[in-house]
This record gives sequence, C-alpha cells and structure tokens, in this order.
Amino acid sequence: MDDIRFNQLTKRLGYQFQDRALLIQALTHRSAGNMHNERLEYLGDSILGFIVAKYLYNRFPEQPEGKLTRMRSSLVKGETLADVARQMDLGEVILLGPGELKSGGFARDSILSDAVEALIGAIYLEAGMTQSEKVVLAWLESKLVKLDPNYHPKDNKTRLQEYLQAKHLPLPEYEVTQIKGKSHNQRFFVSCKVQELNYLVEGEGASRRKAEQDAAKKVIRKLEIE
Repeated sequence: MDDIRFNQLTKRLGYQFQDRALLIQALTHRSAGNMHNERLEYLGDSILGFIVAKYLYNRFPEQPEGKLTRMRSSLVKGETLADVARQMDLGEVILLGPGELKSGGFARDSILSDAVEALIGAIYLEAGMTQSEKVVLAWLESKLVKLDPNYHPKDNKTRLQEYLQAKHLPLPEYEVTQIKGKSHNQRFFVSCKVQELNYLVEGEGASRRKAEQDAAKKVIRKLEIE
C-alpha cells in the first residue's frame, strides 16, 4: 500500500496506524495469503461486543437485559458492519485471492464485516481499549443515534415471507447448494427460489440459518421491498 492510499485510508478510518504491517494484515483475506486477518477478526469481534455492551449499559440505565441484548445484536451483526465498511470504502483496499476477487468478494457482506472486526482487533492491539472505543463509536455513530429500545426488528426471512403472503404468492424455497471448509470453519451456500424472480438467488454464511437469512436479504433487495 503506497503512502497516498495509506493516508487516505487512515483518514477514513479516523485512526492513524503506526504499524502499517498490522493494518495490511487486518485487510488481508485468508484467500490472499498466510498472514490473513482471521485471528484479528476473532479478537475484534470480542472487543466490539464489549464496547457496544458498555455503551448500551451506560446510555440506557433503565432498560432490561433483553432489550439491551436486542440492540447490541443489531449493532454487531454482519449487515451493520458491512454498511460501516462501505461507508469507509474498505472494499477498495481489502486484499483478496484471485478466486474471491473474480467472484466479487470485495462487495460481499461477510468479507466486509470480517475486515471491520479485524481492524478493531488491530487497533486494540496497537492503541488499547480507550482508543478502540473512541474509533468504534465514531464508526457506529449514525446507527447509535437511531437506537430505540422498543423497536423489534424483523429478520429478512420473516420480512420476505410476510411480503409474499400479502401478495398471495407461494412461500420462498430454500435449499443448501454447497458446504465448504472443514467442520470447525464451514461456509454454507443456500439458494432461495421465489415466484417473482425467474432465477435463483444464493446466500452464504457460517451456518445454514445465516446463509438463508443472507439469501432472503438479497431477494428483498432485488424485489425492492421496503
């Protein structure tokens, strides 16, 4: 990464990395080399969960555990983190292997969200928790201001099902098309078939449930369901 791209990226991140190699590792997908970001992602996932839990605990002192948990889930889920990644144009700088690059991995929610978690892990290792909190809460600011403890979000499968039922159309059909990886690190690929589309839409995730949700989300986008 040259100096210009490095400076542009750190400006978008709101954090100046001292160790450029650590930043590059955080942006390296496992398909691109041995020094990839999976361990940083693991660390960043825990740090993110703690930062968000602490923020919600302090901001909503009267709310019960259930509502705090629901709000935390909405902030740390892959879809939210992928939105954060797109706001920072991370897809432009994530390092991918030829196969992932060809298949459009730079735009995939799972890869984008993993990179955000890896960046959090890297920032924590370099600068500690206080700086990590500052950066993470800045990234999530637009989401934090909209938080409503009484809001009950519907998942994508539920939204799609209710849309089709309202139009008196057949319910979606989900089918596992492929499972990749070893048992401890599998990726599930699921197709979703709906009558309004004349082709199958495929989703992926770390479990069948997550892959089905991903497929439903993609169908919702294609059908432009509000």
